[in-house]
Amino acid sequence: MRTTLTLDDDVAALLREEAHRSKRPFKQVVNQAIRLGLRAASGPTEPRPFRVRARRLGLRPGIDPTKLNQLADELETEEIRRTYADQLRHGGA
Repeated sequence: MRTTLTLDDDVAALLREEAHRSKRPFKQVVNQAIRLGLRAASGPTEPRPFRVRARRLGLRPGIDPTKLNQLADELETEEIRRTYADQLRHGGA
């Protein structure tokens, strides 16, 4: 639909800037701005519920999922040993 629209100078400047920045036609920027404004004026829409889509990740062969906590403990112990050894080497206690 064609229509004549008189824009305030500041609104026209903002629309021109957005058209230049986004490299889109002025008409497209104006229509998008009006759509967004009308949606915002009509109040918040009901948000779509967030859904997590589960998928199998699988484990590498040889990794026992029942022993993952044991692996984490072993890695933590190794890090503590390494930190302590570094402190002894550098004169710390």
